[in-house]
Amino acid sequence: MSTPRWQTIFFDLDGTLANTIPLIVASYQHAFRTVLGEEVDDARARAWIGRPLLPALLEESPERGHDLDATYREWNLANTERLIERYAGVPEMLTALTEAGANLHVVTSKRTDTARLALVGVGIDGLIDVAGALEDTDRHKPDPDPLLVAAGKVGADPADAVYVGDATVDVLAAKAAGMHAVAVTWGAGTREALEATGPDAVVDSVEQLTAYLLGGTDVTTEAREHDTVSRVQPTRRVE
Repeated sequence: MSTPRWQTIFFDLDGTLANTIPLIVASYQHAFRTVLGEEVDDARARAWIGRPLLPALLEESPERGHDLDATYREWNLANTERLIERYAGVPEMLTALTEAGANLHVVTSKRTDTARLALVGVGIDGLIDVAGALEDTDRHKPDPDPLLVAAGKVGADPADAVYVGDATVDVLAAKAAGMHAVAVTWGAGTREALEATGPDAVVDSVEQLTAYLLGGTDVTTEAREHDTVSRVQPTRRVE
């Protein structure tokens, strides 16, 4: 059996384990359209992914940020089941890592109850737990606090753990926490932006990620040298 490269593996949720990107973008667009009468393009909405919701909205509109937050949350909750998608191969990856002896946890900018709803929505709620969520810290990614608090909860040394995420704030938070960082390219961030933050590896498919976390070859060089690396394909939630 393979030996995990790291005993403790923390995962981001949105855009990493579950394809919530279309849901998040549509939720932002609905909120801005409803509250401010303003249209938000996909690129602008995607740039907010990975950050806590309310601070991002207050930064955009100090006067109406709380209204945007309430409208976003109501619409997002009502449409989660309809719009959330499963990334093919993620359940199998989590199972393989657990069988190899790795301890798996989610650290997310979502609230715990919302995160668990997303895990249920893509059928992986029995494969991984939520160790860090919005309400656990006052400071959030790219600050290291969420990862440090989560590491404390599960009794892990940050230096012996890794954080896997799809956004630049994920990589920055991991590095600030003294953890290793692995970036995936099937979520909110572009490969160029992710590489610029200096992660230990950048991967383009769940298969690559699984192999790397299980102690396989360094995928960073491999991915750069091969243009035919398979990309992750989302699938609709399976009942």
